[in-house]
Amino acid sequence: MIPSLPTSPNVNRPFVSHAPGHWPEATQEEWNDWRWQLKNRVSTLEGLEKRLRLSSEERAGVILSAHKLAMSITPHYFNLIELDDPDGPIRRQVIPRLEESHHHPSEVADPCGEDAHMPVPGLVHRYPDRVNFLITDRCASYCRYCTRSRVVSGAGEQELHTEFEQAFDYLQKHDEVRDVLLSGGDPLLFSDDKLEKILSRLRAIPHIEFLRIGTRVPIFLPQRITPALCQMLQKYHPLWMSVHTNHPCELTIEVREALERLANHGIPIGNQSVLLSKVNDSIPVMKSLIQKLLQCRVRPYYLYQCDLIYGSAHLRTSVAKGIEIMEGLRGHTTGYAIPQFVIDAPGGGGKVPINPNYLISHDKEKVVLRNYEGKLFEYPEIS
Repeated sequence: MIPSLPTSPNVNRPFVSHAPGHWPEATQEEWNDWRWQLKNRVSTLEGLEKRLRLSSEERAGVILSAHKLAMSITPHYFNLIELDDPDGPIRRQVIPRLEESHHHPSEVADPCGEDAHMPVPGLVHRYPDRVNFLITDRCASYCRYCTRSRVVSGAGEQELHTEFEQAFDYLQKHDEVRDVLLSGGDPLLFSDDKLEKILSRLRAIPHIEFLRIGTRVPIFLPQRITPALCQMLQKYHPLWMSVHTNHPCELTIEVREALERLANHGIPIGNQSVLLSKVNDSIPVMKSLIQKLLQCRVRPYYLYQCDLIYGSAHLRTSVAKGIEIMEGLRGHTTGYAIPQFVIDAPGGGGKVPINPNYLISHDKEKVVLRNYEGKLFEYPEIS
C-alpha cells in the first residue's frame, strides 16, 4: 500500500495531491503531461487488479462493461480511489459493478429524450434559444451513471455520428439560437487547434451570443488545462464552462490550480453535481463540496437527481433525499454556494427545479412563508 493514497473518505480533507501514487515510476514531466495521463489510463480488468483488490460485484461489472459503457480511469483520478472500501464514493463513480446489468422498469436508454430533439445528427435542440452540440463520444474517464452511455465510449448500443457541416448550417439558419453548449463526451479531449476551429466557426455566427463547454476534464485530467488552452479559450468570450464534481475529495491541489487557471483567463465556471447514493447523499458531504468549490472560484450551479439511465438504480437516491439536503444547506451556508436541485424530466421535459416547501400559503391578502429555521412570516400581497 502506498501511504499517500486515500484509504477512506474524509469530507473535511484539505486540498491535497496524491501524485504519483500508483505510478511511482513516472517522472514529473510525464505525470504533468495530459497525453501521458490518457495513454496510461486504467481500462482493463488486469490493470485494476494490479492495483486494487476488487469485490466480486466489481469484477463481474468490469467484465460486463465492454457491452454497455467502457471503463477508463486516468492515473490522476485513479489515485483518489479508496483502497479499502468497495463502496467508497470515488470508487463507485468509475469502477463498474454487477448492478449495472440490472434494469429497473423505469430505466431507458435515452432518459432525457435527446434523440427525439436532434434535427441534425449530434445537435440537440430541446430548448427554444439554445442547443447542445455533441462534438465527441469520448471522455477522459467514464462515469458509471452517464446519461449518454448509449453513445459514449464506443461500447453502447448506439454510435454518435455528428454531422458538423449540417450542424453549422442549421445554426446559421436558426437565428433564435443564442447559446451553444459544446458537450459529448468531453470537448476538452480535442486538441487546442481542433477545438478552436469549432469555436471560431460558432463565434462567426452573428446571433450566437455566448458559448459554453460542458466538461469533467478539469476533475479527471487537470493536466489538460494548460496555459495555452486557456489563452486560446480566452479569445472566444463570452465563454462559460460547466464542470462536474460530485465529492469534495475530487478537489485536489491539481484540480484547484486548473480551475483557477481557467478563472484567471476570464472564464466563469459553474459546477453540476449528480446526487448519488453513498457518494454525496448527505448534508455534510454536500456542504463540504460546495464550500470547497467556492474556494476554487467555481459557483455551484445544479444538483441533478440521477437520470433514469439503464443500470443506475444502485446509484440513485430518492427525491426526498435531495430535498432534505437542500433544506440542510439553505440558511446554513452562503447563498453563493447553494445549487439548484433539478430533475431532468424523463422523455425530454427539460430541467424542473425542486425545492423544499417554503411557501406555506398564498391568497389575495398575503403570503405565508417559512424560513430555514422553521419560523413563519407574512408578506402582504398586492391586490
